Amino acid sequence: MTRPYTYSMSSHSPTTRQRFTLFLGACTLAVSPALRAAETPVTHSYVSFGSATEIISDKGELLWKYPAATRDGWMLPNGNLLLTLSKNKDYPGGAVIEVTRDMKVLFEYKGTQSEVNTAQALPNGNIVLTEAGANPRLLEIDRSGKTVVEFPIQCQNTNHHMESRMTRKLENGNYLVPQLLDKVVREYTPEGKIVWEFKTPDDPKDSWPFTAIRIPNGNTIVNLTHGNSVVEVDPAGKIVWQCSNADLPDTFKDPCGAQWLPNGNIVVASYAAKGDAIKLFEINREKKIVWSRQDGKPHGVHEFQILDTNGKPLEGKIYR
Repeated sequence: MTRPYTYSMSSHSPTTRQRFTLFLGACTLAVSPALRAAETPVTHSYVSFGSATEIISDKGELLWKYPAATRDGWMLPNGNLLLTLSKNKDYPGGAVIEVTRDMKVLFEYKGTQSEVNTAQALPNGNIVLTEAGANPRLLEIDRSGKTVVEFPIQCQNTNHHMESRMTRKLENGNYLVPQLLDKVVREYTPEGKIVWEFKTPDDPKDSWPFTAIRIPNGNTIVNLTHGNSVVEVDPAGKIVWQCSNADLPDTFKDPCGAQWLPNGNIVVASYAAKGDAIKLFEINREKKIVWSRQDGKPHGVHEFQILDTNGKPLEGKIYR
């Protein structure tokens, strides 16, 4: 009588066992890199602007420090720093300077009004800046100080300090200007004509726009300071994504500076974060924190620039 065949591991020949083991091994090898990538901690080096102007390593070490407060700034491709200086005794109207690591000043623009709020170095060597005061204006100047573009910023001017913030020139030649107290981001042509705007939400109260970043898909990332949130808006002005303390409790503390990374994540600076609170944090599209920085210092971060990720320098256009 023929006995029925019963399937069991014990019925496998040694060759079959070996094949099974090899199969499991292959699966493990296929999965492990992804798991290892997911488990690899993110690191960033960066330069911060505000009460302290510093270059910080990916280990949190101080690499360089400028002895004055700044409002905005950039690490230039040549390693120098373009700094928007807060007004002080040497620069009562604020200033924009390019400085080497050994503190040699290569370029200087002295503000003519209440303060200089922002500056951006362009690929052609020109510099875009905004002045706050009785006559708020945007300037694009060359390295000799000659004005190439000038137009008035159409904003309230009863509060000079709250007129505008991180202005950037766009690839289409226009300029994106966050206007704080007006609660609006406006896109201006070089002639000063408004061609696009985004009005920030009425709720939360005081959703003042600080940073406006036009990203490659045509949308705009906006940090809303006292609204304690970051939003992404489409060309029609519709909010298509947002993250706030409702998603990450007690994390957003007056978010000022921001940077959009090539992987689609956003790094946010909390200006009102003091002491051991989180000063910088990176969030993904799922609204999860994948990196953060705490430094124990008594001040927050006004603006910043991420320099590298996991030791690899960021390449191409910087979106901040």
